[in-house]
Amino acid sequence: MKIGYLGPVATFTDLAVRHLFKGVESVPYVTIPECIDSAADGYVDLALVPIENALEGSVNITLDYLIHEVPLFIVGEATAPIQQHLMVHPENLENWQNTELILSHSHALAQCHKFLHRELKGVRSERMTSTAAAAQYVREHPEQNIAAIANGLAALEYELTIVRENIHDYDHNHTRFIVVSRNEKAPLETELKENGFKTTLVVTLPSDRTGALHQVLSAFSWRNLNLSKIESRPTKTGLGNYFFIIDIEMAMDEVLIPGAIAELEALGCSVKVLGSYPSYKL
Repeated sequence: MKIGYLGPVATFTDLAVRHLFKGVESVPYVTIPECIDSAADGYVDLALVPIENALEGSVNITLDYLIHEVPLFIVGEATAPIQQHLMVHPENLENWQNTELILSHSHALAQCHKFLHRELKGVRSERMTSTAAAAQYVREHPEQNIAAIANGLAALEYELTIVRENIHDYDHNHTRFIVVSRNEKAPLETELKENGFKTTLVVTLPSDRTGALHQVLSAFSWRNLNLSKIESRPTKTGLGNYFFIIDIEMAMDEVLIPGAIAELEALGCSVKVLGSYPSYKL
């Protein structure tokens, strides 16, 4: 088994891989599309990428790439707590409060907005492809008085010193990761206990039907199907054209979900099953 993930080593995605899959070969990729492509092209068996953060919302590149670019299925998800720390090169430890630049992923910078505004107001920030990439850059440039926002594993991996712990704005900061595969029945070989199941649908409404979204939701409501998420994304076919991503809090069965799908199709909707999969908490 070979797992692709958003790298480099010591990203939050790497942490999720280490908790979910123990003792398997993992391969880091620089970007989310590269990681997903690695599974689509068969270089890895599974790919694990972030899809949603409790503070910053959906990772749109993940959603759009899965729906528009590659024919992969979601075969599992894992939710992990996110703890952000400010770290510097050991050579700059005594002067870290005069840091000239803060590096991190865009989501991490947004998650730590209050701290940065209060403690390092006026210091410039720059986006990197991941929190670990930021830590790696700080490690490789001790001549620059710069800092990174990343996790504790990144500090260990890149031998940086944490100068402020848990600088994220809210304690309930979590990220949801998904595992994708070419095989919709791909088993997840993990020691973790399942924390429930989900089924994800992509629904495109008919363009000329008044009240279509209300009818779509009704198809789930009267069947007592609990929806944990409904989100719209542009179809990329013109302004005002959207599809909906719907998460149902149960595994695909033989009656209820197929019945709801049949009702939606009878209404003129296009429906795609993106996956029916187990959920885990890390």
